[in-house]
Amino acid sequence: MYTTAKVRSVTIDGRELRIAVRPGRPSRSRPSRSRNGRNGRNGRQADQRPPLLLINGIGASLELLEPFVNHVDPAVEVIRFDPPGVGGSGPAPGPYRFTGLCQLIAKLLTELGHGQVDVLGISWGGGVAQHFAAFHRGRTRRLVLVATATGSLMVPARPSVLAHMVTPRRYLDPGYLQRVAGRLYGGSARTDPGRIATAMNDGNRVGPSRGYLYQLTAGAGWTSLPFLPLLRQPTLIIAGDDDPLIPLANARLMQRLIPDSRLHVHRGGHLGLVTEAAELAPVVDGFLADD
Repeated sequence: MYTTAKVRSVTIDGRELRIAVRPGRPSRSRPSRSRNGRNGRNGRQADQRPPLLLINGIGASLELLEPFVNHVDPAVEVIRFDPPGVGGSGPAPGPYRFTGLCQLIAKLLTELGHGQVDVLGISWGGGVAQHFAAFHRGRTRRLVLVATATGSLMVPARPSVLAHMVTPRRYLDPGYLQRVAGRLYGGSARTDPGRIATAMNDGNRVGPSRGYLYQLTAGAGWTSLPFLPLLRQPTLIIAGDDDPLIPLANARLMQRLIPDSRLHVHRGGHLGLVTEAAELAPVVDGFLADD
């Protein structure tokens, strides 16, 4: 049985952000071992993983990652949010950059009472996650990058694929999405595009087109290539072997550049974290719980 996330709005620096927090269930403690192999003073040690912060892809509201959240270890608190102008969050007052968004995220975590978190970013959110880990290092314990790349300097998708990303039409028109899902997302979207259309439109709240435009411009000209070798967080990179949007070569490049990183390649496409949540959530859990 899943723990229900509490959805509410908070005001950060005068901006209204819609967030969802799934509280972690108390976990059964597990035996701890001292260096000599004996049980610790109390014989038991409780899991103390920090909350997991999820940063979504462009145009998607926090509902899209619900299948993944439902398969994450129930002992872990999971935090999601809609960026300014997306989903149920208030409009952004103007264009912003990743730097400003990461500062807003840091203040959100402070408002929620958290100093350090694990961070998972998917696609566009993976770029934000890289930036947050680099410039808010003390607040990021571990990093998970899913179906993402290094920004403007990357192995690009074909122009015919990128053309579908210029507008949020795929979130607004299920018929259109079903027609282009296979070419856009790859993986199971090629054989079952209807499932993708359902997942993308099941409760997903699309904000005004200006919010989508601001997300596009937030990462314009941005690249993580100069600072990836400076990342010190243990990092898990997850990529599908059939991702038309983010070719697999990008994940291999990030794995070579980030010192303490590992790569997990799954058989699937860009939306594997949603469509193959039952398969990938344990991979993420295992990495985050690994001492």
